[in-house]
Formats: sequence, C-alpha cells, structure tokens
Amino acid sequence: MSIEFDYLLKFIVIGDSSVGKSNILSKFKDDKFDEKSQPSIGVQFIAKNIVIDNTTFRLQIWDTAGQECFRSMTKIYYKNSSCAFIVYDITEKESFNNIDLWMNECKKVAPETILFVLIGNKSDLKDSREISYDDGFKFAKKNKMLFFETSAKNGDNIENIFKKSVEYIHNNIKDGKYDLTDDACGVKICKTEKNINIDDFDYESTQAKKPNTKKKCC
Repeated sequence: MSIEFDYLLKFIVIGDSSVGKSNILSKFKDDKFDEKSQPSIGVQFIAKNIVIDNTTFRLQIWDTAGQECFRSMTKIYYKNSSCAFIVYDITEKESFNNIDLWMNECKKVAPETILFVLIGNKSDLKDSREISYDDGFKFAKKNKMLFFETSAKNGDNIENIFKKSVEYIHNNIKDGKYDLTDDACGVKICKTEKNINIDDFDYESTQAKKPNTKKKCC
C-alpha cells in the first residue's frame, strides 16, 4: 500500500495501567472498544493519517505499558517524540496523582519542543468521578498542556484529541519552532518523498539512538 504524506509525527501515550490508553488508540484507529481489554505488555504501535489544511500528517503512535516493571523498557520510546498524551482515569484519583511522575520522566529524555496533552479518560463514568473537570483543567493550565476529557467507550473527544494536537504542531511548524533537519524533535518532513510504501517505511527513524550515540538537540 502506497500512501503520500507531508510530515511524519511520533506520538507517545503514557499513564498508569488500566486508564484506557489502548482503548483510546483502538477507538481512534478502528472505532473499536474492548470492555475486557487487558493491560498492555511492553509497547504497542499504530499508525494513521490526519489531514489539516490540505497537509497530510502520518502519526506513529506508541502505546506504552503503565506497570512499573515495564517503565525502564518503555522510557526509550519517549525520545524523539513530538507529542505525549498523559492519560488518567477520572474515576481513579491515584492515576491523576501520578501525572507529575509521568511528565517528569518524559521530560528527562524527550525534546524540549514536545507537546504535552493531558487526557482524563472514562468520562462516561461520571457517577464514579473522583477527579473533577476543573482539577484536570487547572493542572493542564499550570503546566502549559492541552487538556481534554474523553471516553474511549462512546468515542467522546477521541478524534478531537488527535486533531487538535496535530493542529498545534502544524502551527508550530509554520512558526519555525522545530528544526526539521533533525529528526530528534519528532517531526520528519516528507514533502519531497512520493508514493511512500508504509509497509516498508523505516519506523525506527524517529526512535531513540543507541545510548553511546551523541545526543542531538532539537
């Protein structure tokens, strides 16, 4: 299958186990929700295109496991990311309290230009809510993050979190906020490439380099 696109973006999805990260991606890609979804093991990957202002963006989205035993392995995927979704469960206060931990871990290795998006998932379970919308909004505003509440079950805001994030990155590209000669910022320009074969595309191109490789600045 050959698909043309203008930019390749690397997204990372992080947060505690069982907050609904995998179902958010499944709903976005295939409009599917699994009520009995099991926690991810390691890292899972999906890819999908979004078109903004006649510009096609190919999203590489990496869904990481939330269990502590996998964190040392999944940290490597934080590198070279243009956007990080930090997901919490609005019915589980602990998952909200751990946002700082996830964000700080990501900041240690991610480029300075990374966009953080705070997502309160399971908005369909309002009767069991432990975290108010205002609490999420205030945290996001304080930390200069985009903020959304979503429901992977009924699809509320799922398309929107990706669309608005890409629009934000698109504006940053137009404002010259990324060094597009360096893939380390998680934005790869592909305008000069035609008929890119997605099946053969080098998905490693925006991943972390080996530890002994000199780190580039975005």
